[in-house]
Amino acid sequence: MTSSASESQLRETGSKFMPKFDDKGLISAVVVDHDTSDVLMVAFMDAEALAATRETGLAHFHSRSRGKLWKKGETSGNVLRVQAMLVDCDQDAMVLRCKPEGPTCHTGATSCFYRILEGEELGRLPG
Repeated sequence: MTSSASESQLRETGSKFMPKFDDKGLISAVVVDHDTSDVLMVAFMDAEALAATRETGLAHFHSRSRGKLWKKGETSGNVLRVQAMLVDCDQDAMVLRCKPEGPTCHTGATSCFYRILEGEELGRLPG
């Protein structure tokens, strides 16, 4: 077994946390409501955001537009309190189960996923 194959097997079946960042140093993070399991948002985490999230219990992400660490709610106060961090099989994506303190979306919507594709148009979901 090659070193790469054994690392892959360890990452996929072992118990050691070994996040697999992409070529930009990021992993995908899907945020879901801890109580309802509704999808709230999708963002990206780098090593710094992952460490800050684990350290504080508040969701931190890497802002691609600003190119820096971003604590969700740093200006709005609408933080995401992380209850659990789920890691996918090859450790390149995560699900953060959070308790939101206020709306998650910058538009003021509870979730960033407030629209539905209906043919070629976007309809607004109730609520």
